[in-house]
Amino acid sequence: MFAFISLLISLCMAILMVRLFYGPTLYDRVLALNTFGTCTVLLIGTVGFLFGRPDFLDIALLYALINFVGTIAVLKFFRYRRLGDAIEDEPMVIASDSPENGK
Repeated sequence: MFAFISLLISLCMAILMVRLFYGPTLYDRVLALNTFGTCTVLLIGTVGFLFGRPDFLDIALLYALINFVGTIAVLKFFRYRRLGDAIEDEPMVIASDSPENGK
């Protein structure tokens, strides 16, 4: 049963690879990549259960967190063209140099 489920998840991952490479827009490709990561988490959990290795669930959870953070970072990069919070055009104001401090 779990071998069949692993095969189905692998088939879904192959279909997602087609969508990843031939997606019409950038957001379709990012969504396919995120779904591919989710299928990878499912596959790691299923294979871990199939072979009797419960420590694979820890690896699957870690990969799920990396997948989530990576998707958010990619979407932020393509929206703002940078990953940092600071705006480089405006000078940064330090509290000790402000006019309210008497300088």
